[in-house]
Amino acid sequence: MPQAIEAKKGSFGAYVDLENGTIEREIFSDEAIYQAELERIFARAWNFMCHESQIPKTGDFFQTYIGEESVIVTRDKNGELQVLLNSCRHRGNAVCRAESGNTRSFLCTYHGWTYDLEGKLIGVPGYKEYYKGCLDKAKWGLVKAAKVKSYKGFVFATMDADAPELEEFLGDVGCLALDLFTGQGSLVAVEGVQKNVIGTNWKFAVDNLFDYYHGEISHASAMMSGVVGSSGGGPLTNEEREAILAPMTHRVVLGEYGHAIGGPRLTPDFWKSQAEGTLMKQGVARGVRNEEWRTNPDVLAQIGEVGRDVRGHPSIFPNMWLANNGQIAMRMPKGHDKTEIWWFTFVPEEFTEEQRRARVTGANHAFGPAGLLEQDDGENWDQSTRGTRGVIARRYPLNYQMNVGKGEVMRPAGGPSYIDAALNEHGQLWTWRAWAEWMDAESWSDLMKNHSKAPEAGALL
Repeated sequence: MPQAIEAKKGSFGAYVDLENGTIEREIFSDEAIYQAELERIFARAWNFMCHESQIPKTGDFFQTYIGEESVIVTRDKNGELQVLLNSCRHRGNAVCRAESGNTRSFLCTYHGWTYDLEGKLIGVPGYKEYYKGCLDKAKWGLVKAAKVKSYKGFVFATMDADAPELEEFLGDVGCLALDLFTGQGSLVAVEGVQKNVIGTNWKFAVDNLFDYYHGEISHASAMMSGVVGSSGGGPLTNEEREAILAPMTHRVVLGEYGHAIGGPRLTPDFWKSQAEGTLMKQGVARGVRNEEWRTNPDVLAQIGEVGRDVRGHPSIFPNMWLANNGQIAMRMPKGHDKTEIWWFTFVPEEFTEEQRRARVTGANHAFGPAGLLEQDDGENWDQSTRGTRGVIARRYPLNYQMNVGKGEVMRPAGGPSYIDAALNEHGQLWTWRAWAEWMDAESWSDLMKNHSKAPEAGALL
């Protein structure tokens, strides 16, 4: 049984003051809280594993993580998806050292125990001579994920048998996030994953994905380089800056279990200019591209009118970010003050070689170890994490008061809850509200009963 976990303040909800819009610094750097997160969040949640295009054939495998624990995603001889803990049942050694590939079995290099693609123990050196044939191999296979499921090609797994089914966990907002990402066509993953380690708590990297407040300051050099910025290159013009700050130009969509989407929205002026062929700029950090795919009847049936206008960043709790440039980021926890960032790049199958090359080049320049934006962000997250450790600093909470108590929820019939506003911090507060609920819940049953449902129309957040 998992050990009991107690918050120093009586409940983890005490670290998150939703009414006043403040968060205790301690949650971003306390070792005991971090260890509790590995058990209460990562060991329970549905975690993104990989895309099916990365393991299309029998024997294909991809090594990834649930929390800090290595797991192997593979496709067995029946074509079924399997997720196996990468730890031999004999002495715990890794049975897979490669990041990806194709194999018939997994061999532990310590004593030679061998497992098939379903995780069954099929080979034990000295089985007759040393174990006298008494070892029950059926009981000593690799630990398997309790549930594995794919949604539109994205493979998820949970180690908790009591977790709800994947689509229930994702809910309308988690599904919308993936529907938006796949709406432009059938996707394939570009070979290779960009990985780099940043000295930050994983939650600061998640927090940042909703944050359009920092762009003009943190990414000034990237804007001056022309990689991002105004439509003509260089810093944002006054007109574009005013457009970002204007009321009702941002949309935050709020789902269950902490899933949310936040950032600029496509306004009526945009759709008017698209119809006229003038593509009036919206003042978003990277200008505006053609969004006609959103009005395709099949796509629109999936994303609805609320999703049609969402152009911000979707977050699937706890650590999956679907960027709107065809990249997906995973914030892999590696300690209370260290996070490994994984960047996956996807391209539509129908892309020409030139389009594919342009997508990959743009992704490399934006995010990942060589990305201009990632370098700016990583330095901020490192310094922010350092700023939560001090005895004196911890006496003073962090401020999340932008538009708090003034965001009116709208919720169309059959659609998700959302708030339209100018720049705001509703996405961050919604995420840390959910974090506290995950941390306080003793079980999935407890979490399902006591988590915040998507707010009703008219509520103020």
